[in-house]
Amino acid sequence: MLDLKLLATFVRAAHSGTLSAVAVQVGRTQSAVTMQVQRLEEALGQSLFHRSGSGVRLTGSGERFLAYAERILKIHDEAISALSDKGLHGSIIFGSPEDYLSAFFPALLKGFGTMYPDVEIKVVSAPTVELRTLLNARQIDLALVSSPNASDAHVRTEALVWVGSKPALDLYDFGDIVPLALSASNAVDHKAACEAMARAGLRYKISYASNSLAGLIAVARSGLAISVMTEDAVPSDLHILGAPLPRLPQLGILVAFADTERSPAVEAFADHIRAVLPSL
Repeated sequence: MLDLKLLATFVRAAHSGTLSAVAVQVGRTQSAVTMQVQRLEEALGQSLFHRSGSGVRLTGSGERFLAYAERILKIHDEAISALSDKGLHGSIIFGSPEDYLSAFFPALLKGFGTMYPDVEIKVVSAPTVELRTLLNARQIDLALVSSPNASDAHVRTEALVWVGSKPALDLYDFGDIVPLALSASNAVDHKAACEAMARAGLRYKISYASNSLAGLIAVARSGLAISVMTEDAVPSDLHILGAPLPRLPQLGILVAFADTERSPAVEAFADHIRAVLPSL
């Protein structure tokens, strides 16, 4: 008989690639996690991981077994949910850009937590491009991600705006070159800002770069640069700037999933996001 706890540890290790990361996730020591993996390998009579100093990667047997382990855990959660009068159980690893977490997550979590108090949600904050990498690696279950092409297929659209400590660009002493504080160069908002400035023929320089919303807000408050963020994430003490700065596009927000069997908890949280996010 296979121990479900061992299966859960194995799946986490397969997705994260390191036993130390699994130990942090489950609140156990790395040696305890290692012993769980070894017990599972002994029960199966197969080696599931190649081990190295940089982490672990699946063997051929491990790759075949991963699909079975995920299916077993999903069916287990479905059975518990169907027969228990306490509703959904399980855990979710949810990813989101920081500005969406700041603007929307408290309301999303409050409503979902009220309905499903036995579902644990762990949060990973990262830009969209990094979240897609984590989804592809199956290290997170689902995520809110941005798309530069807003359409009806998205759950919600958000306007990108220029943000500063003063209400108009001509109140700054920037000269002919506008200093910008942007997220990393591979982020959707960074590309949108640079493309908009180029189309408008305005000269600019990237004076500050940060994937932290708090960092961008701090620079904007200093008055040393103009930043870009989604409109709903703009603090009340900062200003949204208009012309001569060019208009920025709207982003589409959608729910993206890892390519794995989705547990009832994941499906329920995705449904909750789709139902609630448009009205927040």
